Amino acid sequence: MVTKLKSITKYLAIARTQIINSAAYPLDLAMRSIMIIIFMVIFAQLWSATYRAMGQSSIAGLSLNETMWYFMLAETIVMSKPRLSAAISEAVKDGSIAYLLNKPYDFLLYQFSVAFGDGMMRMIFNLMAGGTMVWIMAGPPPDLRGMPLVLVAIALGWLIDFSMTAMIGLTAFVTEDVAAFDWIYSKFVLILGGVLIPLDFFPDWLGNIAKALPFAYATYGPARLFVTPDLTRFATLIIGQIVWLVVLGSLLTFVYRRGERRLTINGG
Repeated sequence: MVTKLKSITKYLAIARTQIINSAAYPLDLAMRSIMIIIFMVIFAQLWSATYRAMGQSSIAGLSLNETMWYFMLAETIVMSKPRLSAAISEAVKDGSIAYLLNKPYDFLLYQFSVAFGDGMMRMIFNLMAGGTMVWIMAGPPPDLRGMPLVLVAIALGWLIDFSMTAMIGLTAFVTEDVAAFDWIYSKFVLILGGVLIPLDFFPDWLGNIAKALPFAYATYGPARLFVTPDLTRFATLIIGQIVWLVVLGSLLTFVYRRGERRLTINGG
């Protein structure tokens, strides 16, 4: 038990160190947050025109206010994520993974801790910038009492995303260059994850398929819970996230073990 607690503390310390490192450059974080402001302005113009053209106060059960806050959180989740697949791929290609594997920590947990620490600071700045802009353009946010549930869902969503992007990064053991896979994955997240258009606006058959995929559990689920927080939706979301975590975590472990066995160092 003591050993496990020490192990957890070790990875928390790695994440904390990354948070401190990121916090040392607030101007850089603030400049990165400008992009979400631009996106929110564009979305506000686009969806305001859409709602006016439809002549309805709500579409698929979402008002304009809820749609804008949905986009704010979905974009925040996606824009706050580090390029983990690229980092792992680079470690494989330049040979530094051999050095990291000899360290007294698990390579994957180390990568997640670094990504989590970096992503936390990005998320805080993106939430402040995007939230302020949406509040000005579309009004106050939904009931914030559901925010603790949303944060749990976001954390599990990040784990799902980590599992998928880590597997993409580990394909560098075979392909060396993962840029194409990373590009394809980002487009799946953009469309099937509900970042470009809420899945509620999809045709029923396509929406039902998309909602069952891991991309939706990583982005759409937490963002949708944010605008309509209730315990039933939360329970359904968490169960689905846990199921996908078990599946993807098992696949990631398998890919990682296979990669370890065929490790070749290209960096000398």
